[in-house]
Amino acid sequence: MERKVDVLVIGAGPAGIIGAVTARKNYPEKKIVVIKSVANGVIPCGIPYMFASLKDPDENKLGNAALEKNNIDVVVDEATEIDREKKTVTTKTGQKFVYEKLILATGSVPIIPPVDGINKEGVYPVHKDMDYLKKIIENIKGAKNILVLGGGFIGVELADEISKIDGLNVSIVEMLPTLLPNSFDREFSAFAQQALESRGVTVLTGTRVEAISGEDKVEKVQLSNGKDIDVDSILIGIGGTPSTKMASDAGLKLGVGKGILVDEFMRTADPDIFAIGDCAVKRDFYTHKETQVMLASTATAEARIAGANLYSLKVVRENKGTIAIYSTYIDGKVLGSAGLTENAAEKEGFEIVIGDAEGVDKHPGTLPGASKIKIKLIFSKNSGIILGGQVSGGISCGEIINLIGIAIQKRMSCVELETLQMATHPFLTSAPTVYPVVLAAQNASAKR
Repeated sequence: MERKVDVLVIGAGPAGIIGAVTARKNYPEKKIVVIKSVANGVIPCGIPYMFASLKDPDENKLGNAALEKNNIDVVVDEATEIDREKKTVTTKTGQKFVYEKLILATGSVPIIPPVDGINKEGVYPVHKDMDYLKKIIENIKGAKNILVLGGGFIGVELADEISKIDGLNVSIVEMLPTLLPNSFDREFSAFAQQALESRGVTVLTGTRVEAISGEDKVEKVQLSNGKDIDVDSILIGIGGTPSTKMASDAGLKLGVGKGILVDEFMRTADPDIFAIGDCAVKRDFYTHKETQVMLASTATAEARIAGANLYSLKVVRENKGTIAIYSTYIDGKVLGSAGLTENAAEKEGFEIVIGDAEGVDKHPGTLPGASKIKIKLIFSKNSGIILGGQVSGGISCGEIINLIGIAIQKRMSCVELETLQMATHPFLTSAPTVYPVVLAAQNASAKR
Protein backbone atom coordinates (compact mmCIF):
# COMPACT_ATOMS: atom_id res chain seq x y z
CA MET A 1 0.00 0.00 0.00
CA GLU A 2 1.32 3.44 -0.93
CA ARG A 3 1.25 6.42 1.40
CA LYS A 4 1.26 9.88 -0.20
CA VAL A 5 3.17 12.68 1.49
CA ASP A 6 4.28 16.13 0.42
CA VAL A 7 7.70 16.23 2.06
CA LEU A 8 9.53 13.04 3.00
CA VAL A 9 12.69 13.26 5.14
CA ILE A 10 14.98 10.24 5.48
CA GLY A 11 16.99 10.52 8.68
CA ALA A 12 16.25 12.02 12.10
CA GLY A 13 19.59 13.33 13.26
CA PRO A 14 20.09 17.10 13.73
CA ALA A 15 19.91 17.69 9.95
CA GLY A 16 16.76 15.65 9.42
CA ILE A 17 14.94 17.18 12.37
CA ILE A 18 15.80 20.78 11.49
CA GLY A 19 15.09 20.17 7.80
CA ALA A 20 11.60 18.89 8.64
CA VAL A 21 10.86 21.64 11.18
CA THR A 22 12.04 24.34 8.76
CA ALA A 23 9.86 22.86 6.02
CA ARG A 24 6.89 23.03 8.38
CA LYS A 25 7.56 26.72 9.16
CA ASN A 26 7.90 27.64 5.49
CA TYR A 27 5.18 25.40 4.09
CA PRO A 28 2.61 24.99 6.89
CA GLU A 29 0.01 23.31 4.68
CA LYS A 30 2.26 20.42 3.60
CA LYS A 31 2.13 16.87 4.96
CA ILE A 32 5.60 16.00 6.28
CA VAL A 33 6.90 12.57 7.30
CA VAL A 34 10.29 11.64 8.75
CA ILE A 35 11.66 8.09 8.44
CA LYS A 36 14.25 7.14 11.08
CA SER A 37 16.13 3.83 11.09
CA VAL A 38 17.19 4.05 14.76
CA ALA A 39 14.39 3.97 17.31
CA ASN A 40 16.40 5.68 20.05
CA GLY A 41 18.77 8.27 18.66
CA VAL A 42 21.36 10.37 20.47
CA ILE A 43 22.62 13.93 20.24
CA PRO A 44 25.84 13.33 18.26
CA CYS A 45 27.99 15.97 19.97
CA GLY A 46 27.02 14.62 23.39
CA ILE A 47 28.16 11.03 22.79
CA PRO A 48 31.53 11.33 24.59
CA TYR A 49 29.83 12.77 27.68
CA MET A 50 27.58 9.75 28.07
CA PHE A 51 30.56 7.89 29.55
CA ALA A 52 31.07 10.01 32.68
CA SER A 53 29.82 13.60 32.75
CA LEU A 54 26.12 12.76 32.33
CA LYS A 55 24.52 10.95 35.25
CA ASP A 56 22.60 8.71 32.87
CA PRO A 57 23.25 8.06 29.15
CA ASP A 58 19.53 8.63 28.52
CA GLU A 59 20.12 12.32 29.26
CA ASN A 60 21.70 12.49 25.78
CA LYS A 61 18.64 11.11 24.01
CA LEU A 62 17.55 12.73 20.76
CA GLY A 63 13.80 12.22 20.78
CA ASN A 64 10.87 13.13 18.56
CA ALA A 65 9.49 16.04 20.62
CA ALA A 66 10.44 18.76 18.12
CA LEU A 67 8.88 16.79 15.26
CA GLU A 68 5.68 15.92 17.12
CA LYS A 69 5.29 19.52 18.31
CA ASN A 70 5.32 20.61 14.66
CA ASN A 71 2.77 18.01 13.54
CA ILE A 72 5.36 15.93 11.69
CA ASP A 73 4.78 12.19 11.51
CA VAL A 74 7.65 9.87 12.50
CA VAL A 75 8.08 6.38 11.06
CA VAL A 76 10.64 4.01 12.59
CA ASP A 77 11.83 1.95 9.63
CA GLU A 78 14.80 1.78 7.25
CA ALA A 79 14.51 3.36 3.82
CA THR A 80 16.09 1.01 1.28
CA GLU A 81 15.23 2.22 -2.21
CA ILE A 82 14.42 5.43 -4.07
CA ASP A 83 12.54 5.30 -7.39
CA ARG A 84 13.06 8.76 -8.85
CA GLU A 85 10.78 8.17 -11.83
CA LYS A 86 7.81 7.13 -9.68
CA LYS A 87 8.91 9.43 -6.83
CA THR A 88 8.65 6.66 -4.25
CA VAL A 89 10.72 5.45 -1.32
CA THR A 90 10.47 1.83 -0.19
CA THR A 91 11.41 0.68 3.31
CA LYS A 92 12.82 -2.49 4.79
CA THR A 93 9.38 -3.57 6.05
CA GLY A 94 7.80 -3.04 2.62
CA GLN A 95 6.17 0.33 3.22
CA LYS A 96 6.07 2.62 0.19
CA PHE A 97 5.91 6.43 0.33
CA VAL A 98 5.06 8.65 -2.62
CA TYR A 99 6.66 12.09 -2.22
CA GLU A 100 6.59 15.52 -3.82
CA LYS A 101 9.89 16.57 -2.27
CA LEU A 102 12.50 14.32 -0.68
CA ILE A 103 15.20 15.37 1.79
CA LEU A 104 18.07 12.93 2.30
CA ALA A 105 19.62 13.28 5.75
CA THR A 106 21.08 9.78 5.94
CA GLY A 107 24.20 10.86 7.79
CA SER A 108 27.43 8.91 7.89
CA VAL A 109 28.80 5.59 9.05
CA PRO A 110 31.97 5.11 11.13
CA ILE A 111 35.19 4.50 9.23
CA ILE A 112 36.60 1.08 10.10
CA PRO A 113 40.34 0.99 9.38
CA PRO A 114 41.77 -2.09 7.57
CA VAL A 115 43.64 -3.40 10.61
CA ASP A 116 44.15 -7.11 11.24
CA GLY A 117 41.84 -8.11 14.13
CA ILE A 118 39.62 -5.02 13.89
CA ASN A 119 36.49 -7.20 14.10
CA LYS A 120 37.40 -8.82 17.41
CA GLU A 121 35.11 -8.50 20.40
CA GLY A 122 35.93 -5.42 22.42
CA VAL A 123 36.52 -3.18 19.39
CA TYR A 124 33.75 -0.59 19.17
CA PRO A 125 32.91 1.83 16.36
CA VAL A 126 30.83 4.77 17.58
CA HIS A 127 27.28 4.46 16.21
CA LYS A 128 24.59 7.06 16.93
CA ASP A 129 22.29 4.53 18.58
CA MET A 130 21.33 4.81 22.25
CA ASP A 131 20.82 1.08 22.85
CA TYR A 132 24.18 0.24 21.23
CA LEU A 133 26.04 2.98 23.11
CA LYS A 134 24.65 1.90 26.48
CA LYS A 135 26.20 -1.54 25.98
CA ILE A 136 29.54 0.01 25.02
CA ILE A 137 29.54 2.27 28.08
CA GLU A 138 28.83 -0.68 30.37
CA ASN A 139 31.65 -2.70 28.79
CA ILE A 140 34.14 0.18 28.95
CA LYS A 141 33.44 0.74 32.64
CA GLY A 142 34.19 -2.94 33.29
CA ALA A 143 37.52 -2.85 31.44
CA LYS A 144 40.97 -1.73 32.54
CA ASN A 145 43.08 -0.70 29.53
CA ILE A 146 41.28 1.43 26.93
CA LEU A 147 42.66 2.52 23.58
CA VAL A 148 41.04 5.33 21.59
CA LEU A 149 41.88 5.08 17.91
CA GLY A 150 41.97 8.52 16.26
CA GLY A 151 43.12 11.94 17.49
CA GLY A 152 40.45 14.13 15.92
CA PHE A 153 37.66 15.80 17.86
CA ILE A 154 35.67 12.66 18.67
CA GLY A 155 38.79 10.73 19.69
CA VAL A 156 40.18 13.51 21.90
CA GLU A 157 36.83 14.05 23.60
CA LEU A 158 36.36 10.31 24.18
CA ALA A 159 39.84 9.98 25.69
CA ASP A 160 39.30 12.98 27.96
CA GLU A 161 35.91 11.76 29.13
CA ILE A 162 36.88 8.13 29.72
CA SER A 163 39.92 9.25 31.73
CA LYS A 164 37.43 10.53 34.35
CA ILE A 165 36.39 6.96 35.14
CA ASP A 166 38.37 5.65 38.12
CA GLY A 167 40.64 2.68 37.50
CA LEU A 168 40.96 2.97 33.73
CA ASN A 169 44.23 3.33 31.84
CA VAL A 170 43.54 5.36 28.69
CA SER A 171 45.71 5.74 25.59
CA ILE A 172 45.01 7.59 22.34
CA VAL A 173 46.70 6.81 19.01
CA GLU A 174 46.90 9.25 16.09
CA MET A 175 48.86 8.42 12.94
CA LEU A 176 49.62 12.08 12.12
CA PRO A 177 52.25 14.06 14.07
CA THR A 178 49.76 16.04 16.19
CA LEU A 179 46.31 15.75 17.72
CA LEU A 180 43.44 17.56 15.97
CA PRO A 181 45.66 17.89 12.88
CA ASN A 182 42.98 19.08 10.45
CA SER A 183 41.70 21.91 12.60
CA PHE A 184 44.64 23.39 14.51
CA ASP A 185 48.19 24.44 13.92
CA ARG A 186 50.91 22.78 15.96
CA GLU A 187 50.96 25.20 18.92
CA PHE A 188 47.23 24.70 19.57
CA SER A 189 47.45 20.94 19.07
CA ALA A 190 50.15 20.92 21.77
CA PHE A 191 47.63 22.59 24.10
CA ALA A 192 45.24 19.67 23.55
CA GLN A 193 47.96 17.09 24.13
CA GLN A 194 49.07 18.74 27.36
CA ALA A 195 45.48 18.83 28.60
CA LEU A 196 45.02 15.10 27.96
CA GLU A 197 48.36 14.18 29.50
CA SER A 198 47.47 16.18 32.60
CA ARG A 199 44.57 13.75 33.02
CA GLY A 200 46.92 10.76 32.77
CA VAL A 201 46.09 9.87 29.16
CA THR A 202 48.97 8.35 27.18
CA VAL A 203 49.17 10.22 23.86
CA LEU A 204 50.82 8.40 20.95
CA THR A 205 51.09 10.62 17.88
CA GLY A 206 52.82 9.68 14.62
CA THR A 207 51.79 6.11 15.43
CA ARG A 208 49.61 3.50 13.74
CA VAL A 209 47.85 0.42 15.04
CA GLU A 210 49.31 -2.41 12.96
CA ALA A 211 47.40 -5.36 14.42
CA ILE A 212 44.94 -6.33 17.15
CA SER A 213 45.54 -9.67 18.83
CA GLY A 214 43.65 -11.92 21.22
CA GLU A 215 41.74 -15.20 21.19
CA ASP A 216 38.29 -13.89 20.39
CA LYS A 217 38.44 -10.65 22.34
CA VAL A 218 41.07 -7.94 22.01
CA GLU A 219 44.01 -8.46 24.39
CA LYS A 220 46.94 -6.62 22.82
CA VAL A 221 47.65 -4.05 20.14
CA GLN A 222 50.78 -3.95 18.01
CA LEU A 223 51.89 -0.40 17.19
CA SER A 224 54.00 0.93 14.33
CA ASN A 225 56.68 2.01 16.83
CA GLY A 226 57.34 -1.67 17.50
CA LYS A 227 55.67 -1.74 20.91
CA ASP A 228 52.84 -4.01 22.04
CA ILE A 229 50.42 -2.68 24.64
CA ASP A 230 47.77 -4.47 26.70
CA VAL A 231 44.27 -3.43 25.68
CA ASP A 232 40.85 -4.65 26.86
CA SER A 233 38.70 -2.37 24.73
CA ILE A 234 39.18 -0.14 21.70
CA LEU A 235 36.98 2.79 20.70
CA ILE A 236 37.23 3.76 17.03
CA GLY A 237 36.96 7.52 16.67
CA ILE A 238 38.57 8.28 13.31
CA GLY A 239 35.55 9.84 11.66
CA GLY A 240 32.85 8.79 9.25
CA THR A 241 32.09 8.31 5.59
CA PRO A 242 28.89 9.60 3.94
CA SER A 243 25.99 7.14 3.96
CA THR A 244 25.03 7.39 0.29
CA LYS A 245 24.46 3.88 -1.11
CA MET A 246 20.72 4.40 -1.53
CA ALA A 247 21.29 7.74 -3.25
CA SER A 248 23.97 6.30 -5.51
CA ASP A 249 21.77 3.33 -6.43
CA ALA A 250 19.09 5.85 -7.43
CA GLY A 251 21.54 7.49 -9.85
CA LEU A 252 22.31 10.61 -7.84
CA LYS A 253 25.83 11.91 -8.45
CA LEU A 254 28.49 11.73 -5.75
CA GLY A 255 31.56 13.89 -5.21
CA VAL A 256 35.14 12.69 -4.90
CA GLY A 257 34.64 12.25 -1.16
CA LYS A 258 31.51 10.17 -1.87
CA GLY A 259 29.09 12.78 -0.54
CA ILE A 260 25.96 13.55 -2.58
CA LEU A 261 26.58 16.46 -4.94
CA VAL A 262 24.36 19.46 -4.17
CA ASP A 263 24.10 23.08 -5.29
CA GLU A 264 24.03 26.12 -3.02
CA PHE A 265 20.35 25.51 -2.27
CA MET A 266 21.11 21.87 -1.26
CA ARG A 267 19.43 20.46 -4.40
CA THR A 268 20.82 17.28 -5.91
CA ALA A 269 20.87 16.51 -9.65
CA ASP A 270 17.17 15.70 -9.18
CA PRO A 271 15.27 18.98 -8.56
CA ASP A 272 12.85 17.24 -6.18
CA ILE A 273 15.56 15.66 -4.01
CA PHE A 274 17.68 17.60 -1.51
CA ALA A 275 20.61 16.31 0.56
CA ILE A 276 21.83 17.74 3.87
CA GLY A 277 24.22 16.89 6.70
CA ASP A 278 26.97 14.30 6.63
CA CYS A 279 25.65 12.59 3.49
CA ALA A 280 25.99 15.77 1.38
CA VAL A 281 29.13 17.19 -0.22
CA LYS A 282 30.83 20.00 1.73
CA ARG A 283 32.78 22.78 0.04
CA ASP A 284 35.31 25.10 1.60
CA PHE A 285 34.13 28.68 2.13
CA TYR A 286 37.18 30.22 0.46
CA THR A 287 38.41 27.72 -2.14
CA HIS A 288 35.06 26.00 -2.87
CA LYS A 289 36.95 22.71 -3.04
CA GLU A 290 35.38 19.62 -1.53
CA THR A 291 36.28 19.19 2.12
CA GLN A 292 35.65 16.48 4.70
CA VAL A 293 33.67 18.35 7.37
CA MET A 294 31.02 16.57 9.41
CA LEU A 295 29.52 18.89 11.99
CA ALA A 296 26.06 19.23 13.48
CA SER A 297 26.32 23.03 13.18
CA THR A 298 27.03 22.77 9.45
CA ALA A 299 24.32 20.14 9.03
CA THR A 300 21.64 22.27 10.68
CA ALA A 301 22.63 25.32 8.61
CA GLU A 302 22.18 23.19 5.48
CA ALA A 303 18.87 21.88 6.83
CA ARG A 304 17.49 25.40 7.21
CA ILE A 305 18.50 26.19 3.63
CA ALA A 306 16.89 23.03 2.24
CA GLY A 307 13.73 23.31 4.31
CA ALA A 308 13.18 26.89 3.14
CA ASN A 309 13.87 26.21 -0.55
CA LEU A 310 11.85 23.05 -1.19
CA TYR A 311 9.09 24.57 -3.31
CA SER A 312 10.45 28.04 -4.13
CA LEU A 313 13.93 29.47 -3.88
CA LYS A 314 14.42 31.96 -1.09
CA VAL A 315 17.69 33.46 -2.28
CA VAL A 316 18.65 34.80 1.15
CA ARG A 317 19.07 31.20 2.24
CA GLU A 318 21.93 29.71 0.28
CA ASN A 319 25.01 27.71 1.18
CA LYS A 320 28.24 29.59 0.50
CA GLY A 321 30.43 26.79 1.83
CA THR A 322 31.60 25.56 5.21
CA ILE A 323 33.95 27.55 7.41
CA ALA A 324 34.63 24.34 9.37
CA ILE A 325 34.01 25.99 12.74
CA TYR A 326 34.71 23.73 15.73
CA SER A 327 35.06 23.92 19.46
CA THR A 328 36.01 21.28 21.97
CA TYR A 329 36.36 20.99 25.74
CA ILE A 330 39.29 19.09 27.26
CA ASP A 331 40.01 18.93 30.99
CA GLY A 332 38.16 22.19 31.60
CA LYS A 333 39.90 23.97 28.74
CA VAL A 334 38.46 25.12 25.41
CA LEU A 335 39.93 24.89 21.92
CA GLY A 336 38.19 26.55 18.99
CA SER A 337 38.96 26.77 15.28
CA ALA A 338 37.27 28.37 12.28
CA GLY A 339 38.24 28.77 8.64
CA LEU A 340 41.71 27.98 7.33
CA THR A 341 44.62 27.09 9.57
CA GLU A 342 48.02 28.60 8.78
CA ASN A 343 49.12 25.25 7.38
CA ALA A 344 46.01 24.86 5.19
CA ALA A 345 46.21 28.46 3.91
CA GLU A 346 49.84 28.01 2.88
CA LYS A 347 49.05 24.72 1.14
CA GLU A 348 46.33 26.50 -0.87
CA GLY A 349 48.85 29.15 -1.93
CA PHE A 350 47.46 32.10 0.03
CA GLU A 351 49.95 34.82 0.91
CA ILE A 352 49.14 35.36 4.56
CA VAL A 353 49.94 37.36 7.64
CA ILE A 354 49.43 36.08 11.19
CA GLY A 355 48.11 38.02 14.14
CA ASP A 356 48.76 36.62 17.63
CA ALA A 357 47.57 37.75 21.04
CA GLU A 358 47.42 36.46 24.59
CA GLY A 359 45.38 37.77 27.46
CA VAL A 360 43.01 36.95 30.31
CA ASP A 361 39.24 36.51 29.99
CA LYS A 362 38.37 38.73 32.98
CA HIS A 363 39.62 42.10 34.13
CA PRO A 364 41.49 42.37 36.33
CA GLY A 365 43.01 38.95 35.71
CA THR A 366 43.12 38.33 39.46
CA LEU A 367 39.34 37.86 39.59
CA PRO A 368 38.20 34.35 40.60
CA GLY A 369 37.92 31.94 37.69
CA ALA A 370 40.03 33.98 35.28
CA SER A 371 41.71 31.99 32.49
CA LYS A 372 44.47 32.76 30.04
CA ILE A 373 43.45 33.16 26.39
CA LYS A 374 45.57 32.59 23.30
CA ILE A 375 44.33 33.76 19.88
CA LYS A 376 45.75 33.33 16.39
CA LEU A 377 44.15 35.01 13.37
CA ILE A 378 45.10 34.33 9.74
CA PHE A 379 44.63 37.13 7.19
CA SER A 380 45.24 37.56 3.48
CA LYS A 381 48.37 39.73 3.35
CA ASN A 382 47.25 41.77 0.36
CA SER A 383 43.56 42.37 1.12
CA GLY A 384 43.67 42.05 4.90
CA ILE A 385 40.57 39.79 4.81
CA ILE A 386 40.37 37.22 7.58
CA LEU A 387 40.85 33.60 6.47
CA GLY A 388 40.78 31.74 9.77
CA GLY A 389 41.31 31.80 13.49
CA GLN A 390 42.12 29.62 16.47
CA VAL A 391 41.65 30.18 20.19
CA SER A 392 42.44 28.37 23.43
CA GLY A 393 41.65 29.10 27.03
CA GLY A 394 38.64 29.13 29.34
CA ILE A 395 34.90 28.81 28.75
CA SER A 396 34.66 32.24 27.11
CA CYS A 397 36.63 30.90 24.14
CA GLY A 398 33.54 28.93 23.12
CA GLU A 399 31.87 32.20 22.12
CA ILE A 400 35.02 33.98 20.97
CA ILE A 401 35.41 31.41 18.19
CA ASN A 402 31.82 32.15 17.16
CA LEU A 403 32.73 35.84 16.92
CA ILE A 404 35.66 34.85 14.69
CA GLY A 405 33.30 32.67 12.65
CA ILE A 406 31.01 35.64 11.97
CA ALA A 407 34.04 37.71 10.94
CA ILE A 408 34.99 35.00 8.42
CA GLN A 409 31.49 34.70 6.99
CA LYS A 410 31.26 38.48 6.59
CA ARG A 411 34.82 38.61 5.15
CA MET A 412 35.91 41.22 7.66
CA SER A 413 39.34 42.83 7.40
CA CYS A 414 41.96 43.21 10.08
CA VAL A 415 41.18 46.97 10.09
CA GLU A 416 37.51 46.27 10.83
CA LEU A 417 38.47 43.89 13.65
CA GLU A 418 40.87 46.49 15.06
CA THR A 419 37.87 48.79 15.53
CA LEU A 420 35.54 46.08 16.83
CA GLN A 421 32.98 47.36 19.33
CA MET A 422 32.32 44.86 22.07
CA ALA A 423 30.37 44.62 25.31
CA THR A 424 32.76 44.10 28.20
CA HIS A 425 32.41 43.42 31.91
CA PRO A 426 35.06 42.51 34.52
CA PHE A 427 33.53 39.10 35.25
CA LEU A 428 32.60 38.27 31.64
CA THR A 429 35.33 39.43 29.25
CA SER A 430 38.84 40.69 28.78
CA ALA A 431 39.36 44.40 29.27
CA PRO A 432 38.28 46.57 26.31
CA THR A 433 41.78 48.08 26.27
CA VAL A 434 43.40 44.70 25.61
CA TYR A 435 40.61 42.66 24.01
CA PRO A 436 42.50 39.69 22.47
CA VAL A 437 40.67 39.64 19.10
CA VAL A 438 41.49 43.33 18.63
CA LEU A 439 45.10 42.83 19.72
CA ALA A 440 45.55 39.94 17.27
CA ALA A 441 44.15 42.05 14.43
CA GLN A 442 46.47 44.93 15.36
CA ASN A 443 49.39 42.52 15.49
CA ALA A 444 48.59 41.35 11.95
CA SER A 445 48.17 44.92 10.65
CA ALA A 446 51.63 45.84 11.91
CA LYS A 447 53.12 43.02 9.80
CA ARG A 448 51.45 43.96 6.50
